[in-house]
Amino acid sequence: MPLNKPKKLTYFLFMLTLLGCSATSKIEENLQHQNNVIKILSLGDSYTIGESVCEKCRFPEQLKNALQEKNTDKEFIIKVIAKTGWTTTNLINAINNENLSKDFDLVTLLIGVNNQFQRLPFSKFKNEFSILVDKAILTVQSSKSRLVVLSIPDYGYTPFGNGSETVSKDIEKYNNYIRDFCTRNNITFINITTITKTGLSNPKLVANDGLHPSTIAYTEFVKLLLPIVSQKLGL
Repeated sequence: MPLNKPKKLTYFLFMLTLLGCSATSKIEENLQHQNNVIKILSLGDSYTIGESVCEKCRFPEQLKNALQEKNTDKEFIIKVIAKTGWTTTNLINAINNENLSKDFDLVTLLIGVNNQFQRLPFSKFKNEFSILVDKAILTVQSSKSRLVVLSIPDYGYTPFGNGSETVSKDIEKYNNYIRDFCTRNNITFINITTITKTGLSNPKLVANDGLHPSTIAYTEFVKLLLPIVSQKLGL
């Protein structure tokens, strides 16, 4: 029997409400899924890509795994933009070529050692470090509270550096600038250099290449990072 007009209207409104509820439920489900996914971006050079250690051994991956172990109800995704030998210029160009989204939950930045190693003008580093900070902040919805800057390891305390005071003084100069920049701009700065300064007395902290941090050293980095990152992510 065909429905009369009032019943047709009632049926139509009922179906519309039902479909609306279904659509709303789907949106809420997607939002809930997104809230359970935490995206981390790590920017840098050999110290971030983990030269001479396995992919899972570098500090971004160790940080991700440590977070995952403590927060099994969430999914952590890590994206690394880094390469051995990169200066601030190289990293800027790489970021520009990536067309990065702006919905990362956290970003780390560790850069500068190759500017020092290649004897590039310090003024160039200062200018480009500021540019990199701005670019990093854009990836976390322009929230600088979601940026963590790490100090540059001191390779003077490795077999390659052979205890060079010149290297250590140069690295200190860079790190002092980075620390002061972060302090002035209310950006989180973590000093991991003190860990690397025991590289000669504790060879286990140096990778097999005699230059870069080992897996154990990166684990020590993560011990400093984990509580701060967890707090920033509200975990």
